[in-house]
Amino acid sequence: MSELKGRWGYDIRPDEIEKRSFEIIDTLVDLSHLSPREKALVGRVIHATGDPSFLPLVKWSGGAFDAAVSALSGGAPIVTDVEMARSGVSKVRAAKFGSETFCYISDSGVVEDARERGVTRSIAAVEKAARMHTGAIYVFGNAPTALFRLLELVDEGKAKPAVIVGTVVGFVGAAESKDALMERSDLEWISVKGNKGGSNVAAACVNALMKAAAGEV
Repeated sequence: MSELKGRWGYDIRPDEIEKRSFEIIDTLVDLSHLSPREKALVGRVIHATGDPSFLPLVKWSGGAFDAAVSALSGGAPIVTDVEMARSGVSKVRAAKFGSETFCYISDSGVVEDARERGVTRSIAAVEKAARMHTGAIYVFGNAPTALFRLLELVDEGKAKPAVIVGTVVGFVGAAESKDALMERSDLEWISVKGNKGGSNVAAACVNALMKAAAGEV
């Protein structure tokens, strides 16, 4: 079956495409210094972005992987800042752990609350998530205000995340919100230095963590 090709000779089997992609990544960057779980995470980010320069940018706290594996094994909910990040998280894998994915950015109550208070919907959404879920895995790829607010909620004793995946992208508040996250020694986190990131990066991190939780790496 591996000889199946498209009109111009391209691979059409998804498993073959992915396998070849990671073979190419191994020729572009040296991941040999990383543990299997770390290699899977960084490799997934590079695969999702097509950008080997992410290698030195992806960071994590000392207990991030163990915390994520424990949370997922216990069916922890996964909360994303935007639907794009939620769409990228493998629902099939999440379901195997009993984990549900949530995004409140378009919730009617959230929209109304944000409008009335003059704040971003992302702020109102993460506040709702903190009220609804304890021990969730929070995943932010687009909204620095959501990440900033979650850190405030932790300090206020109103949120207890299991792990925070903070890979927001942009030029206004993105790098600063991630720096604030990476300065925390009381939280477990995965992040990306600087302005780079995005919902695809956030989802790639979660999918890599689920592979680790499933014992596949």
